[in-house]
Amino acid sequence: MATKGHLSMPVLWLLLCIQVSLGVDEMRLSNGTGPCSGRVEIKHEEQWGTVCDGDWTMKDAEVVCKQLQCGSAVQALNEAVFGQGSGPTWLYGVVCRGNESTLWNCSHAGWGVFSCPHTFDTGVVCSGFSGLRLTGRDTCSGHLKIKQETWVTVCFSHIDFKAASVICNELECGEAVDISRGTHFGDKHEQIWQEKFHCLGNETHLAHCPRTLLHSKTCSHDTTVVCSGYGGYRLANGSSRCSGRVELLHGGTWGTLCDYLWDLPAANDLCQQLDCGVALQIPDGQSFGKGNGSVWNGTYSCKKNGSYQRDCFVSVLGHDECPAGKDARVVCSGCPGGRLVNGTTCSGRVEIRHGDTWGRLCQSHWNLKAANVLCRQLNCGYVKSIQTGDDFGAEDGPVWRDAFYCDGTESCLWDCAQVTLGNPSCSAREAATVICSGLAESLRLSGGESRCDGRVEILLHGIWSRVLDDDWDIKDAHVVCRQLECGIAKKAYYLPRSERGTGVVGLRSVQCAGNETQLMLCKTSHSHTVPSGVPEDVGVVCSGSRQIRLVNATKHCAGRVELYHDGIWGTICDDNWDLSDANVVCKQLGCGHAIEAFDSAHYGEGSGQIWLDDVNCTGAESDIWACPARALGQHNCQHKEDAGVLCSEFLALRLVNGNDCTGRLEVFYNGTWGSICSNQMSQLTAVTVCKHLNCGDSGEIARDFEYGRGSGPTWLDHIECTEQQSSLWQCQSDPWNAQSCDNRADETHISCTGRKEATSPATFAECPNSTSCSDREKLRVIGGEYGCSGRVEIWQQGSWGTVCDDSWDLADANVVCRQLGCGSALSALSEAAFGEGTGPIWLEKVHCKGTELSLWDCPAKPLFGKNCDHKEDAAVECSGVTETTASPTRADPPRRPATGSTRLSTPIILCIVLGALLCLVLAILAGQIQRARAQQKGSRLSYGPFSEAVYEEIDYNLMKEKEGMTGLSDSYSESSKTKAQFYGRDSDEENGPGATQEVSPLPENAPEDSYDDATEAPGSKDSPFSEQTGQEIIGIPEESDRNKDSQTGWSPNVPGNGTSEADRHSSPALEDTGYDDIEEL
Repeated sequence: MATKGHLSMPVLWLLLCIQVSLGVDEMRLSNGTGPCSGRVEIKHEEQWGTVCDGDWTMKDAEVVCKQLQCGSAVQALNEAVFGQGSGPTWLYGVVCRGNESTLWNCSHAGWGVFSCPHTFDTGVVCSGFSGLRLTGRDTCSGHLKIKQETWVTVCFSHIDFKAASVICNELECGEAVDISRGTHFGDKHEQIWQEKFHCLGNETHLAHCPRTLLHSKTCSHDTTVVCSGYGGYRLANGSSRCSGRVELLHGGTWGTLCDYLWDLPAANDLCQQLDCGVALQIPDGQSFGKGNGSVWNGTYSCKKNGSYQRDCFVSVLGHDECPAGKDARVVCSGCPGGRLVNGTTCSGRVEIRHGDTWGRLCQSHWNLKAANVLCRQLNCGYVKSIQTGDDFGAEDGPVWRDAFYCDGTESCLWDCAQVTLGNPSCSAREAATVICSGLAESLRLSGGESRCDGRVEILLHGIWSRVLDDDWDIKDAHVVCRQLECGIAKKAYYLPRSERGTGVVGLRSVQCAGNETQLMLCKTSHSHTVPSGVPEDVGVVCSGSRQIRLVNATKHCAGRVELYHDGIWGTICDDNWDLSDANVVCKQLGCGHAIEAFDSAHYGEGSGQIWLDDVNCTGAESDIWACPARALGQHNCQHKEDAGVLCSEFLALRLVNGNDCTGRLEVFYNGTWGSICSNQMSQLTAVTVCKHLNCGDSGEIARDFEYGRGSGPTWLDHIECTEQQSSLWQCQSDPWNAQSCDNRADETHISCTGRKEATSPATFAECPNSTSCSDREKLRVIGGEYGCSGRVEIWQQGSWGTVCDDSWDLADANVVCRQLGCGSALSALSEAAFGEGTGPIWLEKVHCKGTELSLWDCPAKPLFGKNCDHKEDAAVECSGVTETTASPTRADPPRRPATGSTRLSTPIILCIVLGALLCLVLAILAGQIQRARAQQKGSRLSYGPFSEAVYEEIDYNLMKEKEGMTGLSDSYSESSKTKAQFYGRDSDEENGPGATQEVSPLPENAPEDSYDDATEAPGSKDSPFSEQTGQEIIGIPEESDRNKDSQTGWSPNVPGNGTSEADRHSSPALEDTGYDDIEEL
């Protein structure tokens, strides 16, 4: 109830609404052909008046058309083209940006402040519609529709052939062929266009044609327009949308393009028009089958400056049968958005495309790895140089600031990590350039870690083909490396079964002298089928394949340092590792300078080789290989000493003082967290931040600053994102500056509508990707019950794989069971007892003593070859009961069999039966002893009592950290005694070829467990680890098992497996790369 003397709230609201409605300003167009053209008139203070044309432009007219929902502005007219108005001149000197919602929101002198003669009244012609299209057949023929608020029909009586010509031209569909009556309307209740078009035929847009308003709302038939152009192209029957037989849509029908003049330039144009990159080849014959539809005969051609498909056209259309081999076919690269201009086909200025806009690429972050990816993407071989000394023309246009961080093996430039945020601007003269080797390159290595290692492939008749050989050797490999300018050959090998190629065979039985400049100059045999019994794809590792990478960090520019040498990835030991060393790594990777040099496997332990130790860079070296260090592969380290780096270009993003998805926005750069300024930041940028942080697809900039003020640097300002960008790193911004905004009130606060999904505990398959995972989490058993029996699998190099059963015994199984928290081993099973696994077979000839804390501590040999297949997968069966003496350093929870429906295995049942029998025998024996004592009472001097049992606790000392590599101990299980010779041989192999110290042979009367006194393994001592020793053929049939087994023992985490502190200092690297070894016949 309202208080006496006061108006109630509903009455107040009513009065307010009346007052507001009386003051609402309105606008209309008068004296034109319809509601969307005429003199501009405004109703203000309940009186209609005009607008004076002081500086009337298309931007002003655009606001008028948009405000009246009349499409876009076609003309901005002055001097009372639509006649003189009356009343006051409400607005004068209007200046619009074009994005205002009403005309009076634009800048102007004020309401009615200037009286202007009506001879200067402004006028506008709006399109009246925002789009047009042809529907029903294809994009170039069909029923004419015009879009206002919705799509409306154009009556046949409202249009003529001249108007149809304008429509076809506007839709880029060639010339008008026909205009006809379409669907009979009858009593249909559809919206109809109310104006008749009076075109001259030379207008560029239908909206530019004069129109007259028709008051009749009846229509007997709609309009059908047929243009000469086509509806589009597509590639059919290919392996992707970017390869196949060329098909053309015309008159609503797809048909095969039959083109007698089809060639690579035409194919290249089509690939670009389809946004499929460049044409790689035109396959021969019926590569993509024969189409079942129509055949369109014609000649494909495109305008050189065209940017749309319809700039290309087909002439002489017909339905004749296409002769064999004349149907158009193409294989495109599938990599759009990159090109070389103002040079040759394979050299020039680098340009990339953002959206529909091409621009040159800034050279400040351009590097050889990215250039190599672009050369391959453009089918131009490999990079020869990026320091060309030629700007290839400095034309106008944007200069994009993207930086591409590539591994060098990517297929497309856009597959590389891309960072634009904070990069400095460039002038037109600072554009990236490249010179590629060229289209003539007919040889490549694929599937490797660089362009200089991998499977050998040769280009024959436009198709990349396999190279097979049954006598592939280092001489053949030398020719391949020389032809590719990749240095000298380090390895020649056969590929493991899982990496073999498929498809056409180009060459086999290659025999080179070693000094040829091209592989085709060697004695070869051409073959297009795989010969029976010779499925041997060949591979090469060249000296130019050396690589460096950072792994186990969330993004680029931080992580464990790994080197690729002789076809093997390995790590760097942290001995003497400091900021100077880290600086060289960061500079080599294009990651700025080093912020911190990490030791002690800060980014997780690596596996395989440890390539460098005692690195001592000055910081001025161009790459890590130029720094002083021990000889490659010589070290005294374990992987818990792997070195890592944090570089200045490492980026991270977060929201603070709120929750994961709301707060003040901060970015990590140059080793420091700092704020981001919000000047000119749009809603779209806030949405991009939310997407980047996995916080949903929407968000907004918070204006209340409830998340507090920052205290560190303000790194960035003026960030602009587009709809195509899902990561903030790809957005444009001002360059990095610690004082981007002085006022803390400009800091960005963001609230995202989504929430990060709660992460469930990591599964076995996911956990190895985390840097915090232990050896326990990189081991599993599959196929058995309760998680304590099954096929043994380990995580290596990003995938799960199995262990070969060669030499697999109870000592090995004991280590696995103990590491899994499953007690002791009941049996060590072989021959895929729990089924065959999939993926790689990571290890063979594992030699545990049984006392190791982890399978990673056992010597073993890596397997990438043919000595094993999955029918030899090793397995274990564990007791399931955790021993109480388990090492405190392995704190993994025990895994016990489930109770209830437990199924006892045969060994357990046997143990129970034997135990029962033993107890029975002991009971009988005790009874007999008791009777004997009773019978001989008093004659104790004749028979002494049974001695009291004495128990001795055996002290199992834990291995020292460095000595744990050997897997040796003074005491060992009975089941491991047979391995003494293996350990003795390994000790010598550790100090193997090239070692300076001598090892005395094992004396004949030496105790059986004296592992430390190892016999010297046969083999030459004159083959030290060097560039020359790498030049060997791996997997040649003449290689004996003894030679293969004499290679240095290997463990997943620890290469070398040294025997003593002194010996380890001179341990050479492993020579077994794990490539496909061929068994002895």
